[in-house]
Amino acid sequence: MALFVGRYVNRIDRKGRVSVPKPFRDALGSQSFSGLYVYPLFKFNAFEACDENFMERLSDSLEDLPMFSDEQDDLSVILESAHRLPLDPEGRVALPKDVLKTTGISGQALFVGRGRRFQIWEPKTYEANRGKAFEQARTRGATLQLRRPQNPDKGEA
Repeated sequence: MALFVGRYVNRIDRKGRVSVPKPFRDALGSQSFSGLYVYPLFKFNAFEACDENFMERLSDSLEDLPMFSDEQDDLSVILESAHRLPLDPEGRVALPKDVLKTTGISGQALFVGRGRRFQIWEPKTYEANRGKAFEQARTRGATLQLRRPQNPDKGEA
């Protein structure tokens, strides 16, 4: 499964194409589809991106919600708003105009690793939000309980 870490800023050309950072392309390389999926974040004017495996997990998780429920209907907007973006031979994707408009991204795009997913931001907008998130985590004394490593012999977590 893909693992995305770090932050990278890349220039967007006149055609709306941007180079996906090489470490991210390498992480995407193990799937059958040579590209990525993007969908809008609910909380921020940014987009989240993932590989095909994660998109399938997301779709399956929506199917686990009660059919015709408000929750399933509301969250299904993720799938209808998603874009499948193939990588060109130079490792670029063409960001759809609605993605650029929604996020305010114009000259540069900031790629932010989030583990199994990554986000695409307008750089200055991200910096403003990052500072706030960092301060909130510090104020709350946020902690994280690490999962135990999987035991390959027993298939347990």
